[in-house]
Amino acid sequence: MKVHKLFAWLAAAAAFALALVVVVFVPVDAGITEVRTEADIARARGEVYQYVTTPANWPRWHPSSVAVIGDATHSLVVGESVVEEFKVAGQHGFVTWRVIGRETDRLWRIEGQIDGHLAGVITYTLSDKDGGTHFDRQFEYPSRTLLFAILNALTLRERVIAESEQALAQLRTVLDTKP
Repeated sequence: MKVHKLFAWLAAAAAFALALVVVVFVPVDAGITEVRTEADIARARGEVYQYVTTPANWPRWHPSSVAVIGDATHSLVVGESVVEEFKVAGQHGFVTWRVIGRETDRLWRIEGQIDGHLAGVITYTLSDKDGGTHFDRQFEYPSRTLLFAILNALTLRERVIAESEQALAQLRTVLDTKP
């Protein structure tokens, strides 16, 4: 009887360990999360575009951007890339952003890679509004594991939204007070 209980306990532990491995490591397609934030900025569209597409400026207005490494002192064109040190929703790391789309003064799209995996796509869309600029920022990121999908649904998505809203508020403040 004791041997039976031991085997039952070992089988249960093995099943739990297998389930844990599946949740944490097995890739799944749990969809794409989209976070969209918008702001109206009292500056010309070209000026806003140059500022937001110059990665050296990101730490000045985005709370998740710790530092940018590489040739980041100009508006990047298609094919150029930089490495950003980030802290998003409490997670610290490095992402390589590469420009994949650009329509000067109107649209800018970058794709991020972490350890060779797609980390997300950010799209900036700018339009004229009331003598200033309407700035639309869309961040799309995949849930590659079941654990990430669960954490994203429970807490991460809301934190990313809050940081994105803070970023645009700070961007507006920085550009509206710029001489």
